[in-house]
This record gives sequence, C-alpha cells and structure tokens, in this order.
Amino acid sequence: MGTSCFHAFRLRKSRSKHLQLPSSSRSRLSDMENMEKKRFDSLESWSMILDSENVETWEVSKEDQEEWTADLSQLFIGNKFASGAHSRIYRGIYKQRAVAVKMVRIPNQKEETRSKLEQQFKSEVALLSRLFHPNIVQFIAACKKPPVYCIITEYMSQGTLRMYLNKKEPYSLSTETILRLALDISRGMEYLHSQGVIHRDLKSNNLLLNDEMRVKVADFGTSCLETQCRETKGNMGTYRWMAPEMIKEKPYTRKVDVYSFGIVLWELTTALLPFQGKTPVQAAFAVAEKNERPPLPESCQPALAHLIKRCWAANPAKRPDFSDIVSALEKYDECVKEGLPLTSHSGLVNRNVLQRLKGCVSMSSSIPVHA
Repeated sequence: MGTSCFHAFRLRKSRSKHLQLPSSSRSRLSDMENMEKKRFDSLESWSMILDSENVETWEVSKEDQEEWTADLSQLFIGNKFASGAHSRIYRGIYKQRAVAVKMVRIPNQKEETRSKLEQQFKSEVALLSRLFHPNIVQFIAACKKPPVYCIITEYMSQGTLRMYLNKKEPYSLSTETILRLALDISRGMEYLHSQGVIHRDLKSNNLLLNDEMRVKVADFGTSCLETQCRETKGNMGTYRWMAPEMIKEKPYTRKVDVYSFGIVLWELTTALLPFQGKTPVQAAFAVAEKNERPPLPESCQPALAHLIKRCWAANPAKRPDFSDIVSALEKYDECVKEGLPLTSHSGLVNRNVLQRLKGCVSMSSSIPVHA
C-alpha cells in the first residue's frame, strides 16, 4: 500500500491555548463547540495534538508497556471513514501495516461526558489488549494525550455488517451465507463470554468484515467484566438491540448479549434494520412494555426462526448460551453443506443441543416458544 496519501504524526507541538468556557452566553458556547468540532475534524489539529514527544502512552501493565505503546513516528493517517459524537475513525498505516485509527476527543468543559469517555477508553483498551481470537478485532496499540485519545486496531476493509446488509435486497442472503456470518459472530461471542466479558452493545454496526468476508466483533467501549457490571448504573448499548431487562435497568447477566445476537441473526435473515419505522425510544418501549419483537418472515428457515426466538426470549434464563448456539449453527451448517434441509435432518444435532434448544431442527416450525 502506498503512503503518498497518508500523513505522518510528526509535526510541531500545538501552541494553541485551551478555549475558555464563556460565563453566560449560550450562543458563544455553541460557537465554541462548533469551532472545536471543526478543529476535531482537522488533520492538522490531530497532528499537532498527537505530537510524538509529549504523548502519554497507555500503560496496560508494566509487562505489556513496550508491546502496546504506540510509536506515533510510525503512524500515518489517511482518510476518515467513520465518525461518532466524540470520535473519528481513520484509515492508517502503522509499522507498514494497514490499520484503523480511532481518535476520541475528550471535552474539557463537560465533566460528566469527560469522565464517561475516559472510562470507556480505559475499559476498551484494557479488554481489547487481552483478547485474542480470530473473530475479535485485533488490538495493536493505544496512546493518550488529553484531550485526544487514540486506539489502533487492525483494518477491516469491508466495513460494518450493517453497511454490508444495506447493500442487499431484503431476504436475499442465502442460508449458507447467513450461517457463515452467524457462526463467526457467535464464535467471537463464545470466546468473549469465556473470558468473563459482557459486550453490552452487540449490533450490526459493531461487527466488522475483512477482505475474506469474515466477521469480527468490535467496539468494546461499553463492555465490562461480568463480575464488575453490577457496579454500573443505567442501561448500556443501543435500544434497537437492547435486552428488555437492560432497558428497564434491572439486574442483568451475559444473556443480554444473547438477546442482541438474536436481533442480529434476524438482521441476517432479512437484511433490514430492526424495528424499522420506529424511533429508538419507541422500539425500546415496544420491547420492554409490549414484549414486541421484529416480525420473522415466512421464508425464514424454521430451525433458524426457532433459534432466534430462543435468543430474544423475554426471560434471560430461557436464552441459550453461546456455546449451545455455536453447536447448533455448526450442525445447521453441516446440513447445508450436505444438501439436507434444516427442518428434516435432526440426526446431525446432538442430544445435548436438542435438550437445550428444543425443536431447533424439527419437522415443523409450529413448536410453541415461551417468551
């Protein structure tokens, strides 16, 4: 990959003064925020802020410090390809490798937002640096120099799963493709849960595709260790994919990720946005108060339909673990590869899976599901 369109972060130090918060004028505050956003999008501004001489490197641990310290003299930045309220993601080259560079701007004026974003950054780096799996996006390095924090990960060239589905006609994905993508996601999540981590924001926008069209789980800013999740207040994640117990701010477990996976699996079968036609808040109300779910199409394989319903069951205890989901999907994949319909070849599914996921592979799709 040529580097002519990339820019190195080895420019002069920033001599700009911090903008002071006006004492009373709302209009001046708005103007200041707009100015900050323009600076936030400026590559020159990034370059000045991230001067390599004064960057505070993110120390995961003393043992890992050399391994995870970002050497900004080796970082080249290209075009921005994604953005959020407080972050921008750029294509880049780091030590001659294609990477994604996530820049998070921490606002100085808003204490609550600053504290939240700092905690998310700390959590994401701490977790990502310890996760190693083919279906988890690979962490490479990180650094911080307030007000900008930086996370460098492998570059996933095909973008998000949501972007991929947006280009597809509704209900157009083959069963083979659905199973392949679903297996990648569920294997990544099975590993994540085996490490005691709850993602808490599993959705198609946080699932990335590489050149081989393999899926990897990404964005761990709201993730937490299951043993520590109880300490957090409020709900985490995105309403359209959020489990009812989290919407209601009740105690929750790793099964919130299973619910979200059920929504993602529905997305794979339909290529549609869940709860299309509803606002996020309306979707949350429908799930939490009316026990509504996105409509399953008649064309959906009965085995997959049943698995989806099990995953998004209102009672978390009735949702399967990801180890069971992986086992079931692997058996379905065997059926497809052997040219056998999922609804009539139950012999491939072991008894343990059948016991836990009743009727996933069955002669009929009319098995009652208690949500």
